[in-house]
Amino acid sequence: MTSRQIAAFDFDGTISHRDTLVPFLAKACGPIAMAKALTCVAPTAFKARAGLDKSGLHHRDVTKARLLRSLFTGREASWLAAQGESYSRDLTKKLRQEMVEQVQWHQSHGHELVLVSASLGTYLRPFAELHGFDHVIAVEMQTDANGHLTGEMTGPNVRGPEKAKRLKAWLGEARPETMWAYGNSSGDTELLAMANVPVWVGRAASKAAAT
Repeated sequence: MTSRQIAAFDFDGTISHRDTLVPFLAKACGPIAMAKALTCVAPTAFKARAGLDKSGLHHRDVTKARLLRSLFTGREASWLAAQGESYSRDLTKKLRQEMVEQVQWHQSHGHELVLVSASLGTYLRPFAELHGFDHVIAVEMQTDANGHLTGEMTGPNVRGPEKAKRLKAWLGEARPETMWAYGNSSGDTELLAMANVPVWVGRAASKAAAT
């Protein structure tokens, strides 16, 4: 039986040069809706960052959940899928060339490629299909029986320990003989800790890895 070889990649700041979620939300929902949502979310973000939120969640997770709820509640799931499909085609212009080459190296060696990201699956899934990834672990949105978005995520934000938890669940009992993991921030620490070959990407990530 052939041994399993896995390469797990964070997306924002690792494969892409920078964040892709906020630009997607602005493009999909429009500048007016985005400005209103940010104004609505600002008090929540302040309380969470100040440690006043009682949920115990990281301030980024609290703020993100509130922003997505504000922008998506009641919209049609088909609208989100169409927006994601369209945006995925724009992402090619936002990629780190060295990481594109690294992805291609793994593919040339027959490794399984998985994206593990806190960005939205609605655009990462079509991106992954276009670029030859085998699986995507990302933030997904709940849909009600009428095909409308509830505004809630289907689970916790895919950041920090949740990245490792989701990846382990996907791997199941078939753990790889060798695993590479690529990340650029503290939110990728647990993911990289799982790997035989952890790779911090970018200058900021190198500083984070040293702390």
